[in-house]
Order: sequence, then structure tokens, then C-alpha cells
Amino acid sequence: MTSAPNVVLKARGIRKVFKTGDTELEILHGVDLDLVAGERLALMGPSGAGKSTLLHVLGLLERPTEGTVDVDGRDAWSLTTLERAALRNRHLGFVFQFYHLVAELDAVENVMLPAMIAQSSSEFRRSKAAHLKKARDLLASFGLSERMKHRPTQLSGGERQRVALARALFLDPPLLIADEPTGNLDRDTGEKVLELLFRAQAERSLSLLLVTHDERLAERCGRVLRMEAGRIVGGKLEPTAIAR
Repeated sequence: MTSAPNVVLKARGIRKVFKTGDTELEILHGVDLDLVAGERLALMGPSGAGKSTLLHVLGLLERPTEGTVDVDGRDAWSLTTLERAALRNRHLGFVFQFYHLVAELDAVENVMLPAMIAQSSSEFRRSKAAHLKKARDLLASFGLSERMKHRPTQLSGGERQRVALARALFLDPPLLIADEPTGNLDRDTGEKVLELLFRAQAERSLSLLLVTHDERLAERCGRVLRMEAGRIVGGKLEPTAIAR
């Protein structure tokens, strides 16, 4: 049987306008998008189509000029800055093309960053032993048992992206947002990272929103949307009910 889709991310009427002096540049033109629980959705389009800007808005990193983004049933851009940050930290995991690891921290510490942000200093200290075990277990599951004390500059590109993926999963968010996660990797390394990403998504029944230029990668997603000039112009707009 099938059940009605459980929408975990809903965007309506997203516009984004950048202003420079008297000049306005509209990057997003009224974008609507739904993502349901457990879905793997690819977003494709040429450079300059507005994909990354849309991801920043959906990921609660950048405020839209107009429109709403609901995460976990909450209108995220109507929340206070602190409330929105807490929602983002707990419900969204991010994997970027350029890793964004903290250079001064080793692999384990980078993975634990979401908990450091989510908790007060005293709460983190009390929970640190459990956090350390979870971070080490995640890194070990990604083949990084021998690299846990290494800092980002001591890691290869593929190793850095695996650390970034472990960090994205650390607080068990229901939604992963990945912006060209293999764009800075060679083909073989990128394929290994993708296998880890898709395995984690499937095992945890996560929703995945993936931006890519790679048609082969998009074909591995259950649904594909295409963007041009700040608009969704093609693909399957409606999510599919999940078979149970």
C-alpha cells in the first residue's frame, strides 16, 4: 500500500533579489518545491540557473526576498534568528563541494561541531564521551579509522568529504542538502563518496536534496527537477507517495 507523502520541506513563491545601488538582479522567480520523507531529489541546471541560491534559501542560510520555507511543519523564516539556527542545526545536514571543515580541528572534532553548536559548554562537556564515540564510529564506518586525529590539511579531498558527510549526519537530521558534493573530486573518488552518501541516505531513510550537473548522478535519484534562469522548468514537480 502507499501512504500520503510526508512533506519535510516545502517552499512556496521563493523570490530572491540582489540589490547593488539602484540596480536589482532577480535570481529566483517564484520557485515552489516539495520534498517528502525518504525521497532522493536531484536539482539540475546550468551554471547561473540559481540552484545554489535556492539551496541556501531552502537550507535557511539566506533569507528570500519573498516566499516561505516550511521545515518540519514550521515557517522557518518567521522564526527568530536563534530559533531558525536551532531548527537548521537539528533538522538539516549539509554537504558542500568545498567541504568547509575547520582547519584548526581534527577529523573527530570537525564531526562533533554540530553538537558543539547545539549545546551549551557545560552540556557538551557532560555529553562529550558519548559524542566522541559517535564521531569515531561514524568516521570508522566511512573508512577513516586511521585518520581521526588528522586535520583537514593532512587529508585528501575524498577524506575531507567523508569527514564532511559524517559531520552532516552527526545529529541524525531527517534532511540532507548536498551541493555538488563530488564537484571537487576525481571520478573514482567521487564515486566512492557518492556510495557512502546514498548508503547513509537509504539506511537512515533520510530525505536528500542534491544539486548536480551530472546526468548519471541525477538518474540515481527518484525524482529530478531542472532549473533555468531562476525557475523550475522541467522534471516531476509532484513528490511520489512512498510505498510501505
